[in-house]
Amino acid sequence: MNAGELLERALAYALGSVAEAESAGLGRITPCAEWDLGELLDHLDDSLDALYEGLTGGRIGLLPHADRVCGFRTRARAVLGAWAAGPGDEVLVGERPLDVRVMGAVGAVEIAVHGWDVAQACGRARPLPAALAAELLPIARCVVAVEDRGVRFAEPVAVGSRASAGVRLLAFLGRRDCLPG
Repeated sequence: MNAGELLERALAYALGSVAEAESAGLGRITPCAEWDLGELLDHLDDSLDALYEGLTGGRIGLLPHADRVCGFRTRARAVLGAWAAGPGDEVLVGERPLDVRVMGAVGAVEIAVHGWDVAQACGRARPLPAALAAELLPIARCVVAVEDRGVRFAEPVAVGSRASAGVRLLAFLGRRDCLPG
């Protein structure tokens, strides 16, 4: 697994979704039951901020920054630039050490799936790229624990055995592959 490549591909996918959000109303519903589109975009911004902190300072604070000056595109470029500059081997999340490759891989899951959420909120059917989803699914299975269900993630959704990797990834994270009604 090349976490930098996964992160780059996830960001490219999410950037395509976020481009549509500019013309959509920020109050639109999303597959994330607790958030409207504006709140989801804020969450994505927080995620990019945390990745950037980890890549450039070796430490992720437990509280998000209130800085909303940079747009998603600017933060995405900054994250990719920080990765290309060669992050350290380890990042502190609070006081806990985490391998920077794990942080990048988990960040890729977060960004790609929320990129899909943004597309759904904007009324666009925009499947996750098959190869990206196939690489992200085992990562999601490793990091989403039973105790995360109902708190950070909905219960998994049943899908057919022939479902694509993208549909299986979304279903594992409690999403249905359809546009909101």
